[in-house]
Amino acid sequence: MEGPVRQVEKEALAALVGREVGVSSWIRIDQARIDAFADLTEDRAFIHVDRERAAATPFGTTIAHGFLTLSLLSRMAYEVCPTIAGSKFGVNYGCNRLRFIAPVKNGARVRGRFTLRKLEDQPGGRVLATYDVTVEIEGEDKPALAIEWLTMTFM
Repeated sequence: MEGPVRQVEKEALAALVGREVGVSSWIRIDQARIDAFADLTEDRAFIHVDRERAAATPFGTTIAHGFLTLSLLSRMAYEVCPTIAGSKFGVNYGCNRLRFIAPVKNGARVRGRFTLRKLEDQPGGRVLATYDVTVEIEGEDKPALAIEWLTMTFM
């Protein structure tokens, strides 16, 4: 991705508190991505990487690691969440709540839906943003995950 969707003044971002700020594009989670994540994290549980054994589970196929799906939040947010004009950089700051709700099956597509919950000034010229994020699975009733996600911007 080249850059964030747009930069806005802090007051304009604060005006979005309580509102949905964006929905990312769909991202396909295929077996190649699942295998690469398994290799990077050394989490090779059969449900992720063994197609034959996974086919015998209630899912009928391999599923993405929950942390793989979670790791895509930054990419999704970078696509749709505005940044504060004049900021130096931003970082992930953590989460208050995280739930993995439904498995993401091999080949499924996911996208993130971001609502700005809170924007707070912090000491040292920092701004803490809290987002409610739902990662949806295309064609499924239940989302992959729901998180209250924190980001810190350095001014």
